[in-house]
Amino acid sequence: MRHTSIPSLLFSQNRERLAALLPKNSLVILNANDPLPLNADATLPAFANSDLFYLSGIQQEESILLLAPGVFHERMREILFIRQPNESLKIWEGYKHTREDAAKISGIKNVKWLSEFPSIFHTLMCEVEQVYLNSNEHPRAVIEVETRDARFAADCRRRYPLHEYRRLARLLHQLRVVKSKEEIALLRKAVAITDSALRRVLRFVKPKVNEAEVEAEFAHEFIRNHAAFAFSPIIASGANSCVLHYHQNNRTCKAGDLLLLDVGAKYANYSADVTRTIPVGGRFSRRQKQVYNAVLRVMRAGIAGAVPGKLARDWQREAQALMSEELLELGLLKKADIKKQTQDKPACLKYFMHGLGHPLGIDVHDLGYTHTPFCEGWVLTVEPGIYIPEEGFGIRLENDVLVSGQGPVDLTAGIPVEAEEIEALMGAGLR
Repeated sequence: MRHTSIPSLLFSQNRERLAALLPKNSLVILNANDPLPLNADATLPAFANSDLFYLSGIQQEESILLLAPGVFHERMREILFIRQPNESLKIWEGYKHTREDAAKISGIKNVKWLSEFPSIFHTLMCEVEQVYLNSNEHPRAVIEVETRDARFAADCRRRYPLHEYRRLARLLHQLRVVKSKEEIALLRKAVAITDSALRRVLRFVKPKVNEAEVEAEFAHEFIRNHAAFAFSPIIASGANSCVLHYHQNNRTCKAGDLLLLDVGAKYANYSADVTRTIPVGGRFSRRQKQVYNAVLRVMRAGIAGAVPGKLARDWQREAQALMSEELLELGLLKKADIKKQTQDKPACLKYFMHGLGHPLGIDVHDLGYTHTPFCEGWVLTVEPGIYIPEEGFGIRLENDVLVSGQGPVDLTAGIPVEAEEIEALMGAGLR
């Protein structure tokens, strides 16, 4: 845990919000993620289960959380199970939570060793009727590797076939998409670190630097601020900027190129997601600036449109209609293209083929249903782009926005985005 301690009140409040949605005589079970194997005897570093972290603040492998808010014995209503530290673990793996540490982090008073789980779990199963099991139900998830939660669900249903089983994901999607003030503060911290790193890069970039060197500048700033990359960064120069999920990051940047930077810091498991497109030589060409400002206008309209009650479908269509007009002005579309477009196939798709944005939070593509209207407390990315392979460049801009009843709040408003501001900051570095 690199980041400073998070007050346990955040996790206690999250558990209270979940308990309010549960029917009587319910039991919730969440498992930590498995450490994923690599080649030989290697494993990837442990990656926190987002749902377990949301409800407990615990990031340690093999942890289990039981929530049974309606059972008779008060101490059995919240139980956290963790690995028991020993001398061997201390030598080979280092620090593991004590029960006192885990209680302080989570706000859960009843912390047990994993060896006690089977008997306590059986006792609770004998009292409850509904059992909420967890799974990854993100609409874009690709489920190929069986998770610890999935193995547990299969074993639980085999051992206790007569209980009523329900999906915890439905409730967590509803809860996690709405951010508390404590979560907003952590997102602002992640944004501030991303801002600092981007300004460092603006001073660094010049012709003949490699995309990998630019990535290293971000890494330096993130790590020194106790953060990490929230996702694999996209550092795409020249024609690479037209590749939406470019990850090679190994080309030498050339004078006249644009450099698309899609990065974000993850701080205390909360993610920023910011995109800027900058001129490698320090100044945009006339054509590049025309396209840049068109994208900027669409982004600002998208930010203004992120209001409570708006459906993601309608928000997207508004952006597509505006983008089609911008592309017409840029000479990339003709009036005939606009006349032929349909709602399902807008004319802009040739140059703006992806979504306008997504929920943001613990996960970069955070939980939330596209058929649910935006609500106060949602945090969304707003990321329009224009990609012109025939001209050798693409431009995407992305800000992070809080949906509010008083109007959208741009959490990334302080990050440079005006073309002239970008040029001025780069010019200072080049001098």
